[in-house]
Amino acid sequence: MTRGQWGCVAAPVGGLATGVLGAVLLAAAWRACDVGVNGAANGLALIFYGTLLAIISAAWWGVLIGCVGRWNLAVALLGGTVGAAVMVWIFVALLHVPNGYRC
Repeated sequence: MTRGQWGCVAAPVGGLATGVLGAVLLAAAWRACDVGVNGAANGLALIFYGTLLAIISAAWWGVLIGCVGRWNLAVALLGGTVGAAVMVWIFVALLHVPNGYRC
């Protein structure tokens, strides 16, 4: 496989995995802090935030595989994983409790 083909495979897969992971972690944080009425009340927000995170991280994965992957694919995959972890951490930290820290 060429580097371009790796980027076409890794970017959507990495972006989707990052978006789902971020939405699941945010849902768990909201559930622990009793944010919202019930699980269904938070569903639309979680879908929106998860999609936004997936798009941003897919762009990150695509650029990293496309640029860094030309020289070393292992470094590009490691950088994509670290970048995705940082994105999820910032995502959950900023959106943990919408009205401030109560729990």
